[in-house]
This record gives sequence, structure tokens and C-alpha cells, in this order.
Amino acid sequence: MEGLLDHSLRDTLTRVGGIDLCVSEFIRVTDAVLPRRAFYRVVPELLNEGKTHAGVPVRAQLLGSEPEVLAANAARLAKLNPAGIDLNFGCPAKTVNRHRGGAVLLDEPELIGQIVAAVRRAVPPHVPVSAKMRLGFNDDLRAEDCAQAIEAAGADQLVVHARTKAHGYRPPAYWDRIADLRQCVKLPMVANGEIWTVADAIRCREVTGCNDIMIGRGMVNNPGLALEIKFHDAQAQGLSVSDMAQRFSWEQLWPLMSIFWRRMSLHVAPRHRAGRLKQWLNYLRRHYPEAQQAFDTLRLIQDPKVMEAWLLRPLPTFAPQPPLEVLSS
Repeated sequence: MEGLLDHSLRDTLTRVGGIDLCVSEFIRVTDAVLPRRAFYRVVPELLNEGKTHAGVPVRAQLLGSEPEVLAANAARLAKLNPAGIDLNFGCPAKTVNRHRGGAVLLDEPELIGQIVAAVRRAVPPHVPVSAKMRLGFNDDLRAEDCAQAIEAAGADQLVVHARTKAHGYRPPAYWDRIADLRQCVKLPMVANGEIWTVADAIRCREVTGCNDIMIGRGMVNNPGLALEIKFHDAQAQGLSVSDMAQRFSWEQLWPLMSIFWRRMSLHVAPRHRAGRLKQWLNYLRRHYPEAQQAFDTLRLIQDPKVMEAWLLRPLPTFAPQPPLEVLSS
């Protein structure tokens, strides 16, 4: 989720629990082998044995269209000990697609296969190589061809976002097409798209036949969603759930927002920090009424010092508050 779910938010969300594996934002590869600092900038977890602060493994994602250049970058990246290397064939952004990256390649399954094969050959066998794809670009007529090309090229796992590029992020997600793909390939498959609640996760698994699911915007909206799914799974298996939270409360989330602010402030310019916090609050208000109140309170604030002072207060009750400018004095 370029521009939103970076390593700062990744660090924060994995502290909540319930997440087994993360994939980074894409690292754009064009015509050269990138220096190590380019990988560290997007995936600083590489400096922590490829894991977040909470110990969740992070797979580094590459995006590009030149098999040999991607392979050379994957070889360098593999030496930095990521939890794996993922290949992006799903990004729908127009600027990315115009430069032959992301979902535009879904019209060229042969090239996709060449990319996956080149990367698989370039990295040691113990380093997982996965791919993420949409159902297609303008239509899904070549979805099976793409999935088969990825499998034949030696990928270890395939994540499928159940929409085409043309669908964007508009509901619904076509989970039934993931079930179709599972009939033509045998490699482990992960379902993605329109998973906002535990009920969505259950239904997605039923329709797709995938046990593993990837959650993006649903986790940003509700940081406790993975925990809730784990709670449901444990209950269904008859396991003890006494130490598991059924719902992650606003009170539990509040201190993590300060952690997010501090981590984000290390790499985001002061003039953009307030916007980044409000961006996350905008997502959170879908799940938490308190986030709506916080968003309304902070909507016009741009001064990062005022924003930080507000965050460092004890948990607000959202009763009428003193003017925020007083907090910066």
C-alpha cells in the first residue's frame, strides 16, 4: 500500500498481534542494480534480521519489467537476509503502469514467467520467492495463463488480489475467480481483496478454498482484525482463547499511535507529519467512533508540535477540549 502502509505503520500494526508475515511496499527497479541503502530505506527491517520490532518477518517486494535487472537486484537483496522476495504484478497506479510495472504486465504472462524464473535462479534456494497478481489488466481472460506462468517459473507462493486493474478497489472482490485459479495451479495460494471483518475472512476462505489470506486496508482500518480472525480460528478448533483479545479497543490502540508518530517522524519531513497521522485516522474512523472524533479535532491542525502534544496527553475522553493552540505554549 504505497504511501500509506510503510515500515512505520507496519511496525505499529505488528505490535498488535495476529500477523504472520508482512510484505513491504514495492522497490522500483528500472535499469540498474540498486545500492543497499535503497533497500534499507524501504525495508529497514533488513537491519533487524528481516523482522519488525514485534518479530514478524517481512518479505521485500520488487517491481519492474526487466528479468535480468530484477534478478540482479534480487541477488543483492537476498544477501541482506529478507524473509523472502516478492514480485509485484498487481499495482494499479497509472504512473507505475505507464512505465511497465505492476498490473500492466498481466497482459504478458510469458514475460511474467521470465521475470519469476530469473529471480528464482538468482537467489539461494532457501529464500522464498513469491508473487502477487491481480486477475488481469482490463479483463481477467489471462488470469489462468499468468498463474500457470508463475507456478512454472518456480515461485513458492502466489497472492491473488481478486480484481482486475480496471476494477481498481471498487467492491466486490471476485473471490470465485481465485477458486478457479486454484484448479489450474498447485502452488500455495493466498487470497486478497475486500476482507474487512471476520465474517469476510470466513466467507473468503469458503469461496476461494484458501486458508491463508492477505489483509491490507482492513488492517489499517481495524488494527485488531488479524487478532479477531485468530480468535475465531482458535474457537473453531476448540483451543483455549482465554488469553486472546476478541476485539482490540481504542484504549489499547492509543499508545501505539504515539509509537507510530515517533517512528514516522524519523523519516517524514515535519510539514508532512500531521497529514500522515490524519491519513491513518481517516481509515480508523471506519471502525472506531473515537477516531472520527479525533479526526474532527485535528482536521485543521498542521503544526507537528501541536499534533505531538495532543498525542502525548493521557487518553482523551473526547469531552470538549481546550483549544489546541494552548497545548503548544
